[in-house]
Amino acid sequence: MADDADILTPEAERALIARAQAGDEHAFGLLMKSHYEVTFRLVQSVVRDEHAARDVCQEIWVSVWKNLGKFRGESKFSTWLHPVAVRRAIDHLRSRKRWYTKLVPFLSEDEKEGAGGERQFGAAEAVDPTDPRQLYDQAESNARFERAIASIPPKHRGVLALREIQGLSYDEIAAELGIARGTVMSRLFHARRILAQKLKEPS
Repeated sequence: MADDADILTPEAERALIARAQAGDEHAFGLLMKSHYEVTFRLVQSVVRDEHAARDVCQEIWVSVWKNLGKFRGESKFSTWLHPVAVRRAIDHLRSRKRWYTKLVPFLSEDEKEGAGGERQFGAAEAVDPTDPRQLYDQAESNARFERAIASIPPKHRGVLALREIQGLSYDEIAAELGIARGTVMSRLFHARRILAQKLKEPS
């Protein structure tokens, strides 16, 4: 199933943005509708609570409406929007003193080398739903992953989410979060290191 944002062509989206920037609330509503579910899934991956994610999304879209005039169209709208969503989600975690439990469901603890020597985590193998042993092992693996993610500081988790979930480049993350490229690389390195270390610890 395609993302909701795929419903709009680039030209149609640019037209909606221009109208919304001029104060057209209907155009903004259409723009929000086309991106809402993708943004919600990103926020939920951070806060790990559906009701909290819906509340955070409301805050995000109010903020987007107020700051839409700052969007200059130099990048994709989603590239501008998603870091805003991650920052709001992290702020929510800080204010509530809560931690999200896992970044991406069903990740395994197996690592592989990506392009440029980056460490990546592969998807877990399929589990036979009729095999109690496999189901138990999967539950144990997920629990270990949840504990590992909980040990990563929020700022580092936010960068990890933008990189691994949204696939943004180092430069895109740096530009959108207002931090240096080196800071992005450092936070990502430490997040992956902590995750790998925790996953290797005895359960």
